[in-house]
Amino acid sequence: MSSVLVVGGSGLLGFHTVLELVARGHRVTSLSLPPVATDITFPDGVQALWGDVAAMTDDELTSLLTDVDAVVYAAGADERTIPPAPAAHFFHEANVRPTQRLARVARGAGVTRFVLFGSYTAEFAERFDDLGYRTHNGYPRTRLAQEEVAYLEGDGAMDVMVLRLPYIFGLVGQRRPLWQFVLDRVQAAGPVAVLGGSTSAVTVRQVAQAAVGAMESGTHGARYAINGYDLTYAELYRLACEAVGRDPQDVVVVPLDAMLPFGAQADAAAAAAGTEHGIHVVDSMRFQDRAAVSDIEPTASALGIEPDDVVEAVRETFRWCVEHPVATPVG
Repeated sequence: MSSVLVVGGSGLLGFHTVLELVARGHRVTSLSLPPVATDITFPDGVQALWGDVAAMTDDELTSLLTDVDAVVYAAGADERTIPPAPAAHFFHEANVRPTQRLARVARGAGVTRFVLFGSYTAEFAERFDDLGYRTHNGYPRTRLAQEEVAYLEGDGAMDVMVLRLPYIFGLVGQRRPLWQFVLDRVQAAGPVAVLGGSTSAVTVRQVAQAAVGAMESGTHGARYAINGYDLTYAELYRLACEAVGRDPQDVVVVPLDAMLPFGAQADAAAAAAGTEHGIHVVDSMRFQDRAAVSDIEPTASALGIEPDDVVEAVRETFRWCVEHPVATPVG
């Protein structure tokens, strides 16, 4: 049995990781940003703390990490954020610097295992050189940097493992899933145009299993690109149509060249507003036209990830959104 600190323990991924840790007999402390979440209930024995890691001093962090064996870091900003330009600086400040600091302090406090929740965009930055994910797209660039600084902080004393997380489906409390935007799109008039590629997809349960598997038996420096199901964008949007009562055949796969001008317009609009997408829309479109999937078996075997019904998790996620419609502002 290990003593584990989960940073971001009240969030979608952190909460399910807490549940998996408790189920396997580990002692768990959850640290989350205030205010206190009232829509979730932690299992008995979990110490729930509320505070901002970034606002804590090194001494406060060291006190928090005393007698902790492992840290699971399930916090940070993702690519949905469109920050002021340059995006790379924003994501460096949001993801790289806090990770490096926490890893450094954790090592000094005697923590021996550190699991970082990363992004599958780092995986494909290495696979698809032509997309510019290593050069001019700030989000995957900084995800790669985040991984590297964590490994370097741990070298020789603390094992650091990264989960390169893809599309994730599931629920936590009464929090609206990020996938609401897919439903919003299919409820607009006209055909639903999508690109012909696919993505790795998993359930929150599989992420939790991967996290605890990495904590228990992962190898220092490992980058685990997890996958449970090869999900095409056409299937994702057809499932969304099904959820809102629209004909799934309204989803139409279109060629990349037909979509790129719209991506260029979106990137130009962001630049005119002084902002920048973490992944330029044009490059995101090029990515979504490819089979951007990872092999399921290698990481499933290494981390003990069990098969799960990803398609049903997509349906459940969409169903919750439909049953809890977004309130329309008055006035």
